[in-house]
Amino acid sequence: MPSEAGKKSTTKKKSTKKKTVAKKAATKKSATKKSTATKTTAKKSTSKKSTTKTVTAKSAAAPKKSVKKASAAAGKLKVRQVRSGIGSARPVRRTLTALGLKHHQDEVVVPDNPSIRGMLNKVHHLVSVKPEEANV
Repeated sequence: MPSEAGKKSTTKKKSTKKKTVAKKAATKKSATKKSTATKTTAKKSTSKKSTTKTVTAKSAAAPKKSVKKASAAAGKLKVRQVRSGIGSARPVRRTLTALGLKHHQDEVVVPDNPSIRGMLNKVHHLVSVKPEEANV
C-alpha cells in the first residue's frame, strides 16, 4: 500500500507542473498580443497621414471631369441563367441569388456597373449576358 500512495503524489506533482507551464504560456501570449496591437496602431496612424497628403496633392492637380448621364436602356444588361447552380460552390449559388436568378432559364435585367460585372464574371459559366435593347 505505501507504493500506491507514492503514485498518487507523483501524479499531483505532474498536474501542478502542467498548470504552471500553461499559465506562463498564457501570460507570454497576452504580452505579445498587446505589443503587436500597439505596433499596428502606430503603423495605421502613420499610414493615414501619408495617404491624406497624397490624396490632397492628387485632387489639387487633377482637373474635374464632367459626368454624362447615359440613357436608361444603355446601362442595362439582360442576364439569363442557362445552367443550374446545383453542384456549384456556395459562393457561386449565392451570387446567382444576388443577381436575382432563382432557377434555370430565369431572366433578369440588371444595371451595367462594375459590381454587377464582377458578379457576372464569377458565374459566367452558368449565365448568358446580352445588352438590353431600348423600348421606345
